[in-house]
Amino acid sequence: MTSYRDIPLNDGTAGEASWLERLIFNNRLLILMICLALTIGTALQLPDLRFNANFQRMIPSAHPYIENYLKHRADVAGQSNLVAIAVTSKHGNILDDQYLQTLKQISDEVYLINGVDRPWMVSLWTPTMRWLGITEAGIDGGPVIDATYDGSPEALNQLRLNIERSGEVGRIVAPDFQSSILLVPLMDFDNETGEPLDYGRFSEQLEQVRAKYQGDLVDIHIVGFAKVVGDLIDGVVKVLSFFLISICIVAALVYWYSRCVISTANVLVCSLVGVLWLMGCLPLLGLELDPYTVLVPFLVFAIGVSHGAQKMNGILQDIGRGCSPLVAARQTFRRLFLAGFVALVADAVGFAVLLIIDIGVIQQLALIASLGVAFLILTNLVLLPILLSYVGVGRKAAERALQIEEQDLRSEHPHPLWSFFDLFTKRRWAIVALVVGSGLGVVGLLGSHHLQVGDLDPGAPELRKDSRYNQDNAYITSHYSNSSDVFMVMVESPVGQCMNYQLLEKVSMLEWQLRQLPTVVATSSFASMISLVTSQFTEGNPRWIALVPNQAMLNSQVKYAPRSLVNQPCSLSLLKVYLTDHKAATLRQVSEMVEQFAAANDSELGGFKLAAGNAGIETATNQVVQAARVSMLLLVYGAVVVICLIAFRSWRAVICAVVPLMLTSLLAEALMTALGIGFKVATLPVIALGVGIGVDYALYLLSVLLAELRKGANLSRAYYLSLLSVGRVVLLSGMTLSVGVATWSFSPIKFQADMGILLSFMFLWNMLGALILLPALACFLFGRGSLKGGPESSEFLRDEKSLPVGA
Repeated sequence: MTSYRDIPLNDGTAGEASWLERLIFNNRLLILMICLALTIGTALQLPDLRFNANFQRMIPSAHPYIENYLKHRADVAGQSNLVAIAVTSKHGNILDDQYLQTLKQISDEVYLINGVDRPWMVSLWTPTMRWLGITEAGIDGGPVIDATYDGSPEALNQLRLNIERSGEVGRIVAPDFQSSILLVPLMDFDNETGEPLDYGRFSEQLEQVRAKYQGDLVDIHIVGFAKVVGDLIDGVVKVLSFFLISICIVAALVYWYSRCVISTANVLVCSLVGVLWLMGCLPLLGLELDPYTVLVPFLVFAIGVSHGAQKMNGILQDIGRGCSPLVAARQTFRRLFLAGFVALVADAVGFAVLLIIDIGVIQQLALIASLGVAFLILTNLVLLPILLSYVGVGRKAAERALQIEEQDLRSEHPHPLWSFFDLFTKRRWAIVALVVGSGLGVVGLLGSHHLQVGDLDPGAPELRKDSRYNQDNAYITSHYSNSSDVFMVMVESPVGQCMNYQLLEKVSMLEWQLRQLPTVVATSSFASMISLVTSQFTEGNPRWIALVPNQAMLNSQVKYAPRSLVNQPCSLSLLKVYLTDHKAATLRQVSEMVEQFAAANDSELGGFKLAAGNAGIETATNQVVQAARVSMLLLVYGAVVVICLIAFRSWRAVICAVVPLMLTSLLAEALMTALGIGFKVATLPVIALGVGIGVDYALYLLSVLLAELRKGANLSRAYYLSLLSVGRVVLLSGMTLSVGVATWSFSPIKFQADMGILLSFMFLWNMLGALILLPALACFLFGRGSLKGGPESSEFLRDEKSLPVGA
C-alpha cells in the first residue's frame, strides 16, 4: 500500500501554482541552505548584543521644551539626569565623626564611578557644598567641611553652623539632621571609554557601595533615573524566566491541539529562528535592547507561533486526506500565503506607525518589532512549509485531524462551540451581538475619556510599589523638603543682564505664584538667592528678605550666586520648582502656570523658557504622548483599512474586520482607567500592537468566508467552513497569545506586567470579536440579496461537497 508520504505531486497542483510557489518549492534545498547560513551568521552576532538604556532615547528631542533644554544644556549640566543617595545615621544625628568618615568614604567611591559628572557632584565633603554668611570681617564663605576639620566637638559645632548658613538644609541635609544626600549628576557616556553609559553596570556599582557600607552605622537610599533603569535591567533576568514559562505554555497548547511532535517542533523552531535572526541583526544595525524593547522578541515569537499554527493545521488536514507532505505543503502555501502575508504586513504596519512618535525608545521598539515581523514572513510563511514538506507530520495526528473534521461535517449535531458561533450568522442573534457590542462600546468610550496621560503614582511607576526603589523614594520624599522631582524654568536675558531688577522682580513673582500650588514643596531661584544675601547684609533682618530696587546693589551680589542658579555670562538663570511627585496632573498644572506667565511677561528684558529638570523633561514627554494618542490610532486604523481593502476588495469586509478591533481598543483604554494605568511611553505601544496583531484573526476568517461566499455558499455555510478550516486555529492562536503574555503580569517590572495584562486582554477580545461580531456584521452587510446558495439548514451545513480542499 502506498504511504501517504509517497503520494506524488499531481498535475493539477503544478498547473495551478503561482510563480512564487514554483520559485520556492522548486528551490527548497537552496532556501534551506540560505536559512541555515543566516541562522549561523546571526547566532555568531549574539555575543555583541547589548542590553542597556539611554537617557537621550527617553526624551522627545523635537519638543520645544527639549529644544530649550538642549540649547542651554551646558548651563544646566548635572541638573537633569541625577542620582540622589541619602545616607542615614542609625544613631540619630549626622554630626558624628564616625558617620562623617563613612560618608566621606562613600562620597569618594561614588565620585570615582565612571559616568559621574564629577565637577557638579554635591555632598558634605565636596567643595561644591559651600556656605555664605556675614561675619565680623564682612561677607565670608567656604566649603562646608574645610581642611581644618578634625572631628573634634568644636569642628562639629562649626560644621553645624556652616550647614545652616549653606542654605542646603532640606536639600542636601535633612531638617532633622538624621541624614544627608549625595547629589550625583551623570553624563550620557563613560568618561574613560567614551562609550554610552552602561546603566546596568552603574547601578550594580551603586549596589556594591550600598552593600559595603550599609550596616549598623548607616542606611543608604538611592533614587534617580539611572537607578530605575538599573533595577529594570536587573529585573529582566527574572522576566526571562517568565518568557521560558510562556514558551512552554505555548508549546503545550500547540501540541495539545495537533497531537504531533513533529509539526509542533517545526512551528516552534521556525518561530525561534525568526527571533534569532532578529536578535543577531541588532548589533549589526547598531541597536540594543532596553527594558522597553526586551518584550519584543517574545512578542515576535508568539506572533510566529500564531501564524505557524495556521500552516501546520492546513498541512495536517491535507496529509490526513492522503496528500504527500510536499503536496500538502504546496496546497497550504497556496491557500494561506496571501492571508498570512497580509496579516504579517498588518502586524508590521502596527509597529511601524510608532515611528511617528518623537521618542527614541518607542521608535527603536517600532523598528525592532517591524524587523522581527519581516523575518517571520520568511520563517513562518516560507521556511515552515518547506520543512514540513520534507519531514511531514505524524500519521496518527493527521488521521486524527481528518477524523475530527469529518465528524464535525457528518454529525447530526455539530460541535456545540461551532454551533454557538454559527448562531451569529442569523439576524436575531446578530442583533443581540451588535446591541451588546454597542453597549460595551459606550462603556469603553466613557472609560477612555477618563484615561490620564503620564504617571499616576509617585516614585517609579515602572516598578512595584513595594520595590526597594520606591521605598527609598518614599523615605527621601518624607525627609527632605526638596524632592527628587525638579521642574526647571530657564530665564533667558541679554548677556550681563540676568540681575536686571525688572527681570528679577518677574522671576520672584512667578516663584511666589508657584509656591501657592499644593503640589510644590519648595522653590529656589537667582531672585530668592539675591533676597537671602540682602538679608544677610542687614544682620539677618527678615524684613530685608526682598529684592531691593537698587541696581548697583544687585550688581554687586551676582558674584555670590552659585553656578547651579546662574551661568557665567549672566545670560541665563534658573528657577527650580521642587514637586511632591511627577504625576501627570502635577506636571500639567505647573507647566500651564509657567506658560501663562511667560505669555504675559516675556519681553526684551528676558523670557521664561520651559523646561529642564527631570520633571520638565517628563512634562514634554507627556505632551508628545498625548498628541500621539489620536494620530497613532488614526494611522494604525487607516493602514489596516487600506490593507484589508487591497486584500479583500470589499468595503463590507473591511467593516467586518475593523469594527471588532475598534471595540477592543476602546475597552482596553477603559481597562487602563479602571486599573489606574497611565497612557505613557511604556503603555503607548500596546494599543497599536493590539490593533496590528488583532486583525490577523479577521484576515484568516474572511479569506475563507469570502471565498465560499463567492462560490455561492450562503453566509451560514461559508462561516461554518471558515470555522472548520481556520477558525480552530484562530481560537488556538487567541488563547495561545493571551495565555502566553498573561504570564508577564507576574513580572517584578510593573510596566511589563501592565503590558502583559493589556495585551492579554486585547488578544482575547480581538479573538472573540472576530468569532462573534464579524459574522454578526456580515449578516447585515452581506445581505440575502447579495448571497448565493441554498437554505440555511443543518443539512446544508453538513454538505461535505462544499468543503474546500484541505480545509
